[in-house]
Amino acid sequence: MSVAWLQMPHPKAAEIGRTISGHVPVVVTERLRLRAPVLTDYPAYRDVFTSDRSRYVGGPYTDEASYSDFCQGVAGWMLRGAGMWTVTGHDSDAPLGWIYLWQEFGDPEPELGWILTEAAEGNGYAAESARAVLPHAVALFGAQGFVSYIDVGNTRSARLAVALGARRDPVAEAQIAALGEVGLHVYRHSGTGAPV
Repeated sequence: MSVAWLQMPHPKAAEIGRTISGHVPVVVTERLRLRAPVLTDYPAYRDVFTSDRSRYVGGPYTDEASYSDFCQGVAGWMLRGAGMWTVTGHDSDAPLGWIYLWQEFGDPEPELGWILTEAAEGNGYAAESARAVLPHAVALFGAQGFVSYIDVGNTRSARLAVALGARRDPVAEAQIAALGEVGLHVYRHSGTGAPV
């Protein structure tokens, strides 16, 4: 992939991008910073989504499909007032992963989701980020107004959803199965960390 492709083509265009990104809330935790995605995050995103790491979210994707997914997360901020954050550490702006508070194409409800780079796995970053996003989710969608769609084989994400206070919702699972999404469990969040 050409490095030039990842650069803004003109200073005026870059300024518009910075202005729009400046409206995405920055969330800071003890170890992490959640910020608006930028185009230079995309190579790390592509590396995750074109690899087996994305097997529980419909992957591995092609380069084009991973870019489309990235753009969907970014566009969510403009279209729905919620989207994707890039997760970084305090000491580096390099992506550790992504936290989603979005409603993907075809999803009946807003979703809280997460995915990490391989190097960031196993440090509790997904849990720390998701807990920090819960107040935003409740403010936007209300308690029990958002879910996590989790592949039946993704036991680690299922455990995290339960640790965040979410519980499986059989009605929502039947609804999404009727839409043709098979093999997904739907975890409904109370938003408080307490069981629904």
